[in-house]
Amino acid sequence: MPRSVNTVASRARRRKVLKLAKGYFGRRKNVWTVAKNAVEKGLGYSYRDRKVKKREFRKLWIQRINAGAREHGLSYSQFMGKVSAAQIELNRKVLADLAMNHPEAFKAVVDQIK
Repeated sequence: MPRSVNTVASRARRRKVLKLAKGYFGRRKNVWTVAKNAVEKGLGYSYRDRKVKKREFRKLWIQRINAGAREHGLSYSQFMGKVSAAQIELNRKVLADLAMNHPEAFKAVVDQIK
């Protein structure tokens, strides 16, 4: 009995990968073996960098809060310590936005913790 191959499923699988490779340069977009490797590499990078993105944004928020706090004579660690002691429930994202775009509101937070 001849070997049965499900070409419908394998074709769909290849089409899915080639669709993900759309926009790649050269053979990476239309040759199955090259595209498969490129897509796997790209998916690995995107998985890794979703974690890195969170790290980078937290670093950015800390830098902005630190700059805003130093304008009022506090370091970042002193400021955050006093914020938690005063039980102000604003996260770093919001505090960084206040420090950057609404300095008068950030000053109100600083006045409240002093």
